Amino acid sequence: MDLIKFENFYYRYKGNEEYALNNINLKIEDNKFILLCGETGSGKTTLIRCMNGLIPQFYAGFYKGKVEFWNGKNTVETPIADLSTEIGIVFQNPENQLIAMNVEHEIAFGLENLGVPVKEISKRIKESASITEIEHILDKAPFELSGGEQQRVAIASILVLEPKILILDEPTALLDPYMANKIINLLNEIKSEKNISILISEHRLDLILPFSQQIILIKNGSIIEHGYSEQVINGINFQTLRLNKPVIYSIFSTLKKENLYNKNIPASIPEAVRSLK
Repeated sequence: MDLIKFENFYYRYKGNEEYALNNINLKIEDNKFILLCGETGSGKTTLIRCMNGLIPQFYAGFYKGKVEFWNGKNTVETPIADLSTEIGIVFQNPENQLIAMNVEHEIAFGLENLGVPVKEISKRIKESASITEIEHILDKAPFELSGGEQQRVAIASILVLEPKILILDEPTALLDPYMANKIINLLNEIKSEKNISILISEHRLDLILPFSQQIILIKNGSIIEHGYSEQVINGINFQTLRLNKPVIYSIFSTLKKENLYNKNIPASIPEAVRSLK
């Protein structure tokens, strides 16, 4: 099932002559772990803003084409509040999304606005806090938390709404390597446990590639490739884009150039070990 569908979609911000997105035709499938990657300024964040109606409802500009959600909802006509219950987005700096006096109230905020019964709110808070491992900080204020904890709270506040897709824009940008790895592993667990799609825009490809099932490559506002991860990382588009290529990719690319290896480039260490055997 296709959760989000772009059809011949173009967009440029108000005051800009150049389009930030050009003729986007894209389908986001259900229950997939998807990596969105491209060079800085390629349009990743703009594409994400289109997925829940922030573009064009909040960010003024000119657009043509359409973006639809799985049940026929058009992201231009459907209020952002309605879309946000099905399309959850966590932005680069989670602190900007946290508004309540403590973590428990933060997680409950969206549900309270939707008029969800108190017992159901309590149940969902417990489930969401458990899967994100933040039960011990429910009474703390958001400003007291570390960057990793804030990221987990932001994710938990989206999960309680039970979205069909969770979208994250550079979720590890402000985190140290240890916490970044924990967040990515957490997202993989959420994907498995909740059976939802997860789409991540990320530069730390070493962390993401072992989990990603599909990759979307974007360049200069255009989708240049979308396919299964193994296919994409072994293609010319991935090779030529200026990305922070994973160490494994660099090693096996060199081996192929020197005719010491003739199979597909692996995406993770376990795959590399199996391939070399």
